[in-house]
Amino acid sequence: MGKRSNGEGTVRQRPDGRWEARLTWKDDATGATRRRSFYGATMREAKAKMTAGRERVKVGAPVVDARTPLATWIDEWARTSLEASSRKAATKSLYRTLARVHLSPAPLGTMPLATIKPSHVEALTMRMRREGSSDSTIRTTYTVLRAVLDAAVRDGHVADNVAARVKRPAVSGRADGRDEARHMTPTEVRAVLDAAKGTRYAAVLSLIAGTGMRRGEALALRWEDVDLEAGVLRVRGTLSRVDGELVRTNPKTAKSAREIPVTPGVVGLIRSHRDAQAAERTWAESTWEESGFVFATEFGRPIDPRNLFRAFVAAVKRSGVDPEGVGLHTLRHSAATGMLDAGIPLHVVSRILGHSSVAITGDIYGHADDARQRDAVDVLGAALGL
Repeated sequence: MGKRSNGEGTVRQRPDGRWEARLTWKDDATGATRRRSFYGATMREAKAKMTAGRERVKVGAPVVDARTPLATWIDEWARTSLEASSRKAATKSLYRTLARVHLSPAPLGTMPLATIKPSHVEALTMRMRREGSSDSTIRTTYTVLRAVLDAAVRDGHVADNVAARVKRPAVSGRADGRDEARHMTPTEVRAVLDAAKGTRYAAVLSLIAGTGMRRGEALALRWEDVDLEAGVLRVRGTLSRVDGELVRTNPKTAKSAREIPVTPGVVGLIRSHRDAQAAERTWAESTWEESGFVFATEFGRPIDPRNLFRAFVAAVKRSGVDPEGVGLHTLRHSAATGMLDAGIPLHVVSRILGHSSVAITGDIYGHADDARQRDAVDVLGAALGL
């Protein structure tokens, strides 16, 4: 048996013919002496494994990656790291669902953390595309996996995050992965709103179309957030379904908490809606639940976002507008595009939408910016006689 210098390790041949290289080191975190054996068919192989382990120890990485199955680690991550994070309750619920549906099942979920490679992450993306998952679902699932493995690195289970070495899945048809929004023309939006007239959801759909508010923001509005005299709405929360319950939580980001000016037409619409709600309160009598929401059911309860979505889909079908790629969020996109096409500065539109940065607005609504670039060079060319 040969001893390595500085007590770094020893190498010996075992009775079964295999070679064992044993690494000894001091754990900086606890001060304890730790040992790990590495095995190989030859001395060179065993020593090479030990050397690799020693290099990992030097940089503070685990001497070897954990054999814990990914699914087991996801359960621990969801219970601790995810729950302790500052993410919104709705986001935590979404992350748990995506992890359960797409990451924990075989083949990826049964693989030990130590054996997961970048190619396995890419295979996950390809499999989800084949199964018909949307670009948004694929990209968010990747985000969840990256967060799961970040926590594994932090806690010393693996040396590096293999998901970080894989490019974030791109949106279909775009090499840069940036998602430009599908939008409707003002004529198409008007057709959809007309088709929704007479339904319980007509007012909230018109509000989203006229302000670019998010669905959850509009449904979370309370009467205390509305100043009809000043013509201003204050976004102070968002409504979403979390673990089966409708919950009003804080806005999506710090900049999502904002004031939105509204037109006299929207003010009139909200006044009429308030009168209609007062009549429903009288009719419901003791069955009315005073939640304070601007948009509520006939008994005062918050409106389920899924029901609003279904009502929108039905209105699109009745309107005759091509439904391809059109979702409820399309009303928000259409409002933003309409403002940009009218020449409203990007930073102003970004504030109205509640984006965390102007860059996000520019990425999503690049189609409107492209049109203005043509106008800009035309103006410059006319001035220069070119």
